[in-house]
Amino acid sequence: MSDYVLAQETPTVRTYRNGSALKIELNRPEALNAFNGALARELQQELTAAAQDDEIRAVMLTGAGRAFSSGADLMSFQDTEDPVPVTENGRPDLRKTLHDRYHPIIETLRSMPKPVVSAVNGPCVGVGLGIALAGDLVVAHESAYFLLAFVNIGLVPDGGSSLFVPARIGAARAAEMAMLGEKVPAAQALEWGLVNRVHDDASFMPEAERLLERLATGPTRSYAGTKRQLNAHAMHSLTAQLALEADIQQEMADTADFIEGGMSFAQKRPPAFSGR
Repeated sequence: MSDYVLAQETPTVRTYRNGSALKIELNRPEALNAFNGALARELQQELTAAAQDDEIRAVMLTGAGRAFSSGADLMSFQDTEDPVPVTENGRPDLRKTLHDRYHPIIETLRSMPKPVVSAVNGPCVGVGLGIALAGDLVVAHESAYFLLAFVNIGLVPDGGSSLFVPARIGAARAAEMAMLGEKVPAAQALEWGLVNRVHDDASFMPEAERLLERLATGPTRSYAGTKRQLNAHAMHSLTAQLALEADIQQEMADTADFIEGGMSFAQKRPPAFSGR
């Protein structure tokens, strides 16, 4: 990893330092960096530490292996050691899960007074897409794709994606991504404005690191001021939008279509949605 040295390692996250530049790597490659409780907590811990460390002036978020993140780990619904909470009627408490696991990550990325580069090295799906787009600049590997997969299991966009996606590409294309649930390849994502840059295999990480290091040696307070301006313009409703996403997602958890979506995913078959 060029001049980056391992600074911290937890079971699901690694961080690397090069002077004032910090790389945070999601490290569940065997699960395509799908988010379970541990990954969400450990990522939030590293982001909070980075936000509070004045010696760190720019942050990169990327994934180990061949994916950035495949989204929420649906197998974690069955995790007995770190389970997804359930409501009184026995349905997954997605509102609480979003509030506890994911909203702190999103809000820390947006409020951090230093620039964040999301280096999307592969598939970027579901809540992983929301987390990537919470960064200030998004660079993608040419083989990466972006997918709002929620509709495919009867859910709605969350992780801030109902705000970040239309802010970047407009309502029409956001509706297409959210309602059709189709992959958007990196080249198309660049054309639409979903990402800032796309690089091939040989140049992806060197170029991403070059961008990170440029930001880490630039006018940090200027970047922070710009970020505050952009937050006030396009992201001023972030907290309210995250709450709205969580409320509507909980409504979806009580539908027959969500149950069918989850069963069809587990059984690796097309869903048969009833509209209920």
